[in-house]
Amino acid sequence: MAGSSEGSKGWMTRRDVLQGAALGAAAVAVSPLVGRAQALVAQSNEVRSRESFDFGWKFLKGDAAGAQMPGFMDAGWRDVDLPHDWSIEGPFGQNEPSGGTGGYLPTGVGWYRKKFHVAGADRGRVVTLEFDGVYQNSEVWINGQYLGLRPYGYVPFAYELTPHLKYDAENVVAVKVDNSRQTNCRWYSGSGIYRHTWLLKTNELRVAYWGTFVTTPRVTKDAAVVEVKTRVANGMKTSAMCKLTTTLWDAEGKPVHGADASQTIAAGGEYEFVQQITVEKPSLWSPANPYLYQVRSEVRQESQATGDVYETPIGIRDAVFDAKHGFLLNGERVKLNGACLHQEAGCVGSAVPERMWVRRLELLKEMGCNAIRTSHNPYAAEFLDLCDRTGFLVMNEAFDEWKSPKGQMKNGYHLYFDEWYERDLTDFIHRDRNHPSVVLWSAGNEVPDQNAAEGPETLRKLLRVFHTEDPTRPVTVACDHIASEPTAVRPEFLAQLDVVGYNYVDRWRERAQLYYSIDHDAYPQRPVIGTESGGMGGVRGEYRGLLPAAAADGVAAPARPRGGAGRGIDTEQLWKFVGAYNYVSGDFMWTGIDYLGEAMWPAKASSAGAIDTCGFKKDGFYFYQSQWTAKPMVHLFPHWNWKGREGQFVPVTCYTNCDTVELFINGRSVGVRGYEFPRYGMQERYGNLAPRERTLRTTADLHLSWDVPYEPGTLKAVGTKDGVAVVTVEVATTGDPAAIRLTADRTAMNADRRDVTHLVVEVVDAQGRVVPLAENEVTFKVEGEGRLIGVDNGDPQSHDSYKVNQRKAFHGLCLAVVQATAKVGSVKIAATSPGLEAAAVSLVTKG
Repeated sequence: MAGSSEGSKGWMTRRDVLQGAALGAAAVAVSPLVGRAQALVAQSNEVRSRESFDFGWKFLKGDAAGAQMPGFMDAGWRDVDLPHDWSIEGPFGQNEPSGGTGGYLPTGVGWYRKKFHVAGADRGRVVTLEFDGVYQNSEVWINGQYLGLRPYGYVPFAYELTPHLKYDAENVVAVKVDNSRQTNCRWYSGSGIYRHTWLLKTNELRVAYWGTFVTTPRVTKDAAVVEVKTRVANGMKTSAMCKLTTTLWDAEGKPVHGADASQTIAAGGEYEFVQQITVEKPSLWSPANPYLYQVRSEVRQESQATGDVYETPIGIRDAVFDAKHGFLLNGERVKLNGACLHQEAGCVGSAVPERMWVRRLELLKEMGCNAIRTSHNPYAAEFLDLCDRTGFLVMNEAFDEWKSPKGQMKNGYHLYFDEWYERDLTDFIHRDRNHPSVVLWSAGNEVPDQNAAEGPETLRKLLRVFHTEDPTRPVTVACDHIASEPTAVRPEFLAQLDVVGYNYVDRWRERAQLYYSIDHDAYPQRPVIGTESGGMGGVRGEYRGLLPAAAADGVAAPARPRGGAGRGIDTEQLWKFVGAYNYVSGDFMWTGIDYLGEAMWPAKASSAGAIDTCGFKKDGFYFYQSQWTAKPMVHLFPHWNWKGREGQFVPVTCYTNCDTVELFINGRSVGVRGYEFPRYGMQERYGNLAPRERTLRTTADLHLSWDVPYEPGTLKAVGTKDGVAVVTVEVATTGDPAAIRLTADRTAMNADRRDVTHLVVEVVDAQGRVVPLAENEVTFKVEGEGRLIGVDNGDPQSHDSYKVNQRKAFHGLCLAVVQATAKVGSVKIAATSPGLEAAAVSLVTKG
């Protein structure tokens, strides 16, 4: 989609895009462009401009007759900025129609209105209002004129306003959002205009909407061919001789090569140019080197000045799913260490500031994740921008439902599929097909159609759209009924897929042990990938049930699912298979991060993630880190606060990528443990083993364990590599809560009404150690140029509001999210709790 200029290196926020809309032509020439899947350079009113339309809206929760009319009185409505999600404002309720699928949060109907002006100087230009996503059933009016309906809440759409505008006068846009028909989504969707909006102004002779398609039909380290297809639209009443100049720019802002072409385009018509550019010694895009070029398309009529400039960020790379070798990127095998994610972010719901995604992606990178599945719907455009810039491989998913309904969704997409699938899917593909991060399309997730008689035909229709609009990428479906009983997926369904996706490959009979090998033997030409598998979930820091209940406990079973390994044994064994067999392209575990929905009261959220809704790491995070990263690490759990359990054996678990780990309790050794994966056999001659094979091995699993009689004090683990101690960690018995430690993830924010800072609260004892059982209530006070937009603690059963200034710590931690205002200045955040030493941090906001 059209976007604005921003840099290509480092973690960028959406502010760069928004400020880019004001850049002049001179700035464009030296700035590498990495905006949306297709980004334009906003140069001046003579070419093309794209302005944020997010500010200055009025909102009403509920229906209002006549609210689409310009003269409607909305003075009593709330002032809101977009993106906006009204559902996350709560309150939680067991009887909410959204139920457990939607996190027990309110839905319903809402209205948005905005007044704006368009200058008379823009008369004769094409003015378009863009919506990145509205959930759901949105209807839009401009000055009382109905523009249209869009049922699907996850796809972007746009309306041309030009015929209905008043110049140098007030215009009114009104949007009705109807999310009252529940249940309709898996899982939490949010409600409202929960993604960005834009006002796009172009000349009549212009690059068409999502008008470029850039591919790399030949890629080697020595040279690559970049093919650019550019659709140019002529909105004039007369034909025009159009000249298109296409230039490829590198990440340093230097031109590489270009091409010119001319064509007469009929009045009201379009023409697609096809040009090729050869790049010598290209910088190939990969997770390790997410190098981005930009394609600049300049359109002009005959000898006139430039009529349009449109820029498309791209990465030069070759991605192949192979039945024998798995996933190959630029000719090299890469295992997809994947995580399924949902689009919301805890306390802010589905209206996610870009900085929150930046933090979450940083955490996933630290875990060793290199691939993300956008389960189960299209994400916001800026999410894929981040994946492009930071080197995540993306399985991009379109639908969670086709024609056949799912039991959890009485009012799901099956109601709209026949009428809307082709348009929704086409828009989804056109927006995202230039992203180098996108290496695989998913047409659907666990669709019941995989078993239905008409399922193969429905799939064929979807594949026709995918392969027509993007013949360069393979398509999969996340199938959960392969070998299921009593009814399995139809063979003719699987036969159509470019890559066969397995959800929970280990569910049925001997597949719990043999996994993909059965089908690999039967279908050796079938590329395969684990589209969804069990992960290392559990509630962060929850270990009730780890020990037998003592009389004083009063209960014999935990009140919550405990943390730690969760489904660890199954996950470990599956990963050993995936890691050992090249033909398995990779695996997407469920899930990377906890999410709202898929819950049963009193829970409101799923605790399946390796990271909780606050972004706090669980034990499972460290399992994946032990398998997916090389930097030496050791992680021990559980905590060591077991007052009243002295002398009882406590199972202590360790995740590590070291060769061996020795555990000590108060200085005494409890023993050395080791495992090895992958194993290596003899080499060169009989009996000659690799050094690691001689290392002490005590388990064939991917974790180490000791049973330790509890005594207060300190557990210490020392990890060794090649016989040398390389990392030491300690877990100590703490004292009572004494103070708050408040930490900000940054010292400055951009004064743009969007940027955010995460404030982490740790409840610590007198020695500064986090108290793992602390539940103190913390009150936040924000002064200066910032506002509190959410509080959270990661507790999936908490029904406290996300939008107040208080939060109980959960296992010693909680979180506050502060957003900048539009003014340059300072922000002070204080955190207090009765009986604890208070804490405060100061930030600055910059222009």
